[in-house]
This record gives sequence, structure tokens and C-alpha cells, in this order.
Amino acid sequence: MSKTEQQKSTAADEGIKQLVSTLPTKPDCNSTTNLLYQYQGFWYHQFYLEHLIAAQTHFTPEPNSTILCSYPKTGTTWLKALSFAITTRTHYPPSQSPLLSRFPHDCVPFFELAPSVARNKLLVATHIPYTSLPAAAAAASGCKLAYICRDPKDVVVSLWQFQRKQKKEDDDDGDADMGIEEAFEQFCEGNSVAGPYWDHVLGYWRASLEFPERVLFVRYEELKRETERCVKALADFLGCGFSLEEEKQGIVQGIIDLCSIESLKGLDVTKNGRFAPTENNSSFYRKGEVGDWRNFLTEEMGARLDKIMADRFAGSGLGLWFSASNQETTN
Repeated sequence: MSKTEQQKSTAADEGIKQLVSTLPTKPDCNSTTNLLYQYQGFWYHQFYLEHLIAAQTHFTPEPNSTILCSYPKTGTTWLKALSFAITTRTHYPPSQSPLLSRFPHDCVPFFELAPSVARNKLLVATHIPYTSLPAAAAAASGCKLAYICRDPKDVVVSLWQFQRKQKKEDDDDGDADMGIEEAFEQFCEGNSVAGPYWDHVLGYWRASLEFPERVLFVRYEELKRETERCVKALADFLGCGFSLEEEKQGIVQGIIDLCSIESLKGLDVTKNGRFAPTENNSSFYRKGEVGDWRNFLTEEMGARLDKIMADRFAGSGLGLWFSASNQETTN
């Protein structure tokens, strides 16, 4: 980078910091980062937000690339692993996959956090809401987007557990415990990281209706229940569907087994690696179960969140979709 380019980059960074300093803020009870900043209708930590704003201006994906999109703790790591294994299977059979030694977040980088790495890849990821995506990354630009969505009751528990682990590692005094009740209230108010959750979901849902050939809306519960069918559909969407011969050879099942939470949790890269200074790779995996929220939330809390989602999704076509999810967790 030339001296002039460095000066421009420094000026741009200062401009972003100045912008962030003017935004509305709220305290975040669930994180070592004390404040959430509101930008374009969503809440973020400062570090992530500065990268998001930079990406909006500077990130341009490769032509014909696919972006894996998600709200945090909705199945992001699983979607990354499956997509990477599917698209690289002609080079690496499941028994030789780079996923055995590399973390899924390294194989499929978040473009807002690692723009220089993501720039030349055909498969990247993001937590950015649809309405805040860089123009070059939106469905209207020709990119493909695969979005994974999950029952919000399981999301709030998973997000709380994840941030709780992070805070315990970072707190010197060891007083890192926080109640699920406070985390739940923050989530229901729409003040959680990357929230409101319902707006994040609705943005991609509406995009999937407008651009059905370029936006795949994946339901976590369906992926758990009908894994083989969903993996085949994902492969078709990614432009590399499985042949009958591959199915006979067990390639589909091999990828499913490779990317299972049990398999990925047991890898050395998961047990001993770090995604960031405050994030152990192991913290990205917990149970991955549908309906685990019942072990942490009361029935009244669950009903309250269901009502919030029903009201927010009214008229969108998502109401029946979430009603089916609720039935699955009660059966």
C-alpha cells in the first residue's frame, strides 16, 4: 500500500469512528463490551460495527459468489461446514476435508471481519442484516444468499450461553455470571446484538420472496429433521448438486457425518483453537438441539416470545412457518 493509500485508509477509519461516536447507544448486559450502538435500525458492538460500515463501502464479492447469511447463534457454523464440504468435495472427499484441521469460520470467512481474505473467495459469510448489506452483495446484484433461521427461543438461550462463556474468559475478577432473565428481556426488546431478531429474519425472508432463485431461506429445525433432503437442496442451490453415483457412493451421508456437531466438536482444532483472542473455537458449539430452550426458559417466557414473533411476522407469510416450529418443540 502506497503512502497516499495509507493516508486515505487512516482518514476513512477516523471517519467511521467519528460516525459511530454519534450513534445512539444502550448498555449490553451480556457482553464484555459495555455498549451496543444502533445503526440502520440494528444494534452492534463497536468493533463489529466499524468493520460493517467499512465493508458497506469497500467490499465487492467475486462474481457468482455465494454469501452465507445468519443472525448469530442460528446455525451459522453448521451451514458454513456443510456448504464448504459440498463445494469442495471434488477436491477433498469427507475423509480428507480441510474441515478436519481448519475451523469452519476460517474456511468460510465473514467478509466484514476479514475483507482481504474474503475478497477472492466464492463462498463467504456475514451476520449483516439484508437491508445493510453492501450494494454489491445484495441479491439484486446477482449474488446468491443462503440464510439460516432458527426458533428465537433457542436463539436467545444459545446467544446467552455463548456470550456468557466469552465474559467468563475475559473477566479478571471471575464475577461473570449473568441471568437468563435479563438476557431474555433484552432480546424481547430487540436490543440484543444484531437485533431486533425479527427484523433480521424479515429482511432475508422478503428477499427470498422477491428473488427466490437467488435467496435460499433455510430453517434450522428442518435441517435437523430432514438433513439429507436439505443438504441436497443446499447443494443444488450452490450449483453443485449431487449425482446419483455420488449418492450411491455415500458422499451425501459422508458430508452429513463430517459436519455433524458431534464430529466437529471432537476435532483438535475445535478443542484447542481460537477464532479470536476472546473466542475459543469450542465456544461455538454447545448442543445444537431443537427445543433446548425448555431447560432455561419458563413456559410463560416461551409463550411471550412466541407472541412477539407472531405480532412482528403478521402478514409476512412467516407466521405459519414459526407456528410449525413451535409445534415441533412441543412434540
